[in-house]
Amino acid sequence: MAKKALITGITGQDGSYLTELLLSKGYEVHGIVRRTAAPYRGYLDRLAATSALHRLFLHHGDLADAGSLLRLLGKIRPDEVYNLGAQSDVRISFDIPGYTADVTATGVARLLEAIHQLGLPARFYQASSSEMFGKVREMPQTELTPFHPRSPYAVAKVYAFWITVNYRESYNFHASNGILFNHESPRRGENFVTRKITTAVARIQAGLQEKLFMGNIDAKRDWGYAREYVEAMWLMLQQPAGDDYVVATGETHSVREFLELAFDHAGLDWQKHVEIDPKFYRPAEVEHLIGNAEKVRKKLNWSPQTKFADLVRLMVDADVKLLAGNK
Repeated sequence: MAKKALITGITGQDGSYLTELLLSKGYEVHGIVRRTAAPYRGYLDRLAATSALHRLFLHHGDLADAGSLLRLLGKIRPDEVYNLGAQSDVRISFDIPGYTADVTATGVARLLEAIHQLGLPARFYQASSSEMFGKVREMPQTELTPFHPRSPYAVAKVYAFWITVNYRESYNFHASNGILFNHESPRRGENFVTRKITTAVARIQAGLQEKLFMGNIDAKRDWGYAREYVEAMWLMLQQPAGDDYVVATGETHSVREFLELAFDHAGLDWQKHVEIDPKFYRPAEVEHLIGNAEKVRKKLNWSPQTKFADLVRLMVDADVKLLAGNK
């Protein structure tokens, strides 16, 4: 019998890639969808409708609603649960800190407690974030680096991390935290900086836009390819016991470098089109993130394959193609 997986946040970037991966491995995949769905709801609806094996099912529910989680988990009884759902926009989390905490932090406790109350032997994955390191204590960051979150989003993710560890230690849950550093793709939401850049490049090249307004372009991040990172998620739940893993490339690049590569790939001079606008700065900035993924390489035999420059070019090409198709 096929394994069953339940994914929260299935309509986001990571959810759509993880769905494809699990279907390719023969899973029956169930996704929790909010009424106000994210960009890839339409894509998943089409995938579910055309799946010859009828192994993809979407259900209405919400991490803010304990009753819906209890009902769906009891009905589906999954073998694996992947919690990718969150209010994940760091800048917006400063504007809606209460909602961010309710979904990104307390929502994880609701989900874990529902699994506990039902007595399910499901293996659990929590999407943790490099933003938890915030004002970093060491370079590069490892699984043992202390957290110093610098946004309501990051604070909520720290709670989610530790409540996952708590259920693992208290109830012997097979529960893992994947501390994923920035991972991008053509499916990234347009409110995220990388996609904001590549969509603007496509529009500027097509003559539909003149300027791109940015915040702190000197912030440095460890950027990988989301399609590859979801495999690390799956590998964590195939291990004998739950654990915590940093998933990263081990390289750091600034937003400025991303701009230079993206505009250059389109034959444009970024300095002619980019302007700095203070309104896009965060109240508390995270300046430099770089992950040490030695543990995930050794224990899971996983390593990133797509280089930073290739990822930037891949995303620009995809947005140029998308814009041409829409026109």
